[in-house]
Amino acid sequence: MTLRNRILVLVAAVAALAVVAVASILHASARAERRTETQPGGPKITAGRITLTAPGTMVFRNMAWGPHRDELTTVPAATPSGPRTASGLKCLRFYAASGTGVCLQAVHGTVTDTYRALILDAHLKETARYDVPGIPSRARVSPTGRFAAWTAFVGGDSYAGTNFSTRAAIVDTRSGKLIPTLESFRIVKDGHVYHAADVNFWGVTFASDDRTFYATLATKGSTYLVRGDLRTRTVTTLHTNVECPSLSPDGTRIAYKKRVKGLPKDAPWHLFVLNLRTMRETSLAEPRSVDDQAVWRDDHTIVYAMPGDYGADLYSVPADGSGRARRISGAAVSPAFLE
Repeated sequence: MTLRNRILVLVAAVAALAVVAVASILHASARAERRTETQPGGPKITAGRITLTAPGTMVFRNMAWGPHRDELTTVPAATPSGPRTASGLKCLRFYAASGTGVCLQAVHGTVTDTYRALILDAHLKETARYDVPGIPSRARVSPTGRFAAWTAFVGGDSYAGTNFSTRAAIVDTRSGKLIPTLESFRIVKDGHVYHAADVNFWGVTFASDDRTFYATLATKGSTYLVRGDLRTRTVTTLHTNVECPSLSPDGTRIAYKKRVKGLPKDAPWHLFVLNLRTMRETSLAEPRSVDDQAVWRDDHTIVYAMPGDYGADLYSVPADGSGRARRISGAAVSPAFLE
């Protein structure tokens, strides 16, 4: 091939790549614009008032395209796929209990985004605000509403690999006192005080005593379920290969995702429930990899998010390993069930 022909081939290839790049940008732009349009065949959504003390309701982040996308929305828990009431408040992650909510938000800047955590009262009014040092990924409120917690990625943006770091914070919603990172807690691993530079925490879940919590601890390539004590500022390892724990309403079991050998590296998890008395694990009847901190609908049912056409859909599965998974609500994520 002559030099002239080589140059012509190179120019043609560059031009083709430029066309593909422009087409991709235009497609992404058009898709982003359509997100403000009402989703064809989507759920019926109307603006209204939401309170965090209405029993029998599910509050969640609405993912359906339209003017209420990303807003906190509510439906009756008995009919989670029914018409939705939207609040106007947008959150990336959300949770609520006993009339207290935590809303993790993005603040869009000219160059980069920043993030914050809002503590909400029963009427979704902001009572406190805290900076979040990275991309929000998990949020929880204690059963009494006394404490709120959140996890953020401060390095990387996925739990699937190993090249990431997280920051887990807990705040006393009454006093406003913030624990900015659980890395300040004393770690007891296998009965001995443990120190390591690579320690990460994520996925806090609270017991009802306003003292005990559970979380994931990662170090040296392994993950552990830890039980934390807010008074002694200590965490103690309980079980290996546990991520994003969620304590059952009766306080006896932990739902979590577990890495399973043989699954793809980008989708390595399966849902399990751990009995805290016997330490027996039960595999749940969801065959797909679940990357979420599951929520207990009640003492018998687990709810979690899976990727969907508009971001995420909510599914449920029995907590005892029986039955099968079923979709309960489309275009929804980050649910909280109010009692």
